[in-house]
Amino acid sequence: MEQVRNRLIVALDFASMAEVRELVESLGDAVSYYKVGMQLFYAVGMECLTYLREQGKDVFLDLKMHDIPNTVAQGAASLTRLGAAMINVQASGGPAMMRAAAKQVAETAASLNIPRPKLIAVTVLTSMNDTEWAALRSSFSIPEQVVHLAKLAQEAGLDGVVASPQEAERIREACGEDFAIVTPGVRPQGAALNDQSRVAIPADALKAGAHYLVVGRPITKAENPRAAALSILEEMRNA
Repeated sequence: MEQVRNRLIVALDFASMAEVRELVESLGDAVSYYKVGMQLFYAVGMECLTYLREQGKDVFLDLKMHDIPNTVAQGAASLTRLGAAMINVQASGGPAMMRAAAKQVAETAASLNIPRPKLIAVTVLTSMNDTEWAALRSSFSIPEQVVHLAKLAQEAGLDGVVASPQEAERIREACGEDFAIVTPGVRPQGAALNDQSRVAIPADALKAGAHYLVVGRPITKAENPRAAALSILEEMRNA
């Protein structure tokens, strides 16, 4: 069960530490990995990471850096110093940006003698549907672009990508077993889609090749969050 629990990342889509503490305490030892995104980090800053690390939790710091290579590299160095287990950039920033970030993360972690966080790249947001995608005038389909960006990330030295469960199998075929695939858009059977478009149930996401499943509202907004998390973990264990 420990191995499965380490693959479930619960998204803390809150704007206050009170909400974070309430959820983390209610989930207890059922969840060991949390995602801190822009909403929470911009609201409370380092306080959320300090609290989660004090609770013995791993943190995926989901800030999706996207800028010129030097700026992203220095930003990645700063985030490495915070002690997150995983950080990310936007793959659309290009190979040079991703290479610069990977190099700086490795050098910063080595200089501080701390574990190097996984560095992953966001491919195409899971909220993006075909209509939204067409508005961007891409000559490739969403799956084609996701796989292309995943290969660029791998060539740049990154550890993996964020992609929808629907593209996980193609990424696994293109990038191999050791390339991490982090999948938002995971919804238990019957759960509301909310603002997600390209989704899958937990078992299907794992069977397609996902390493980590990011789940937010199906757990955080559940009447009994711990029971919801345990149910998803059981489905993952049986996949």
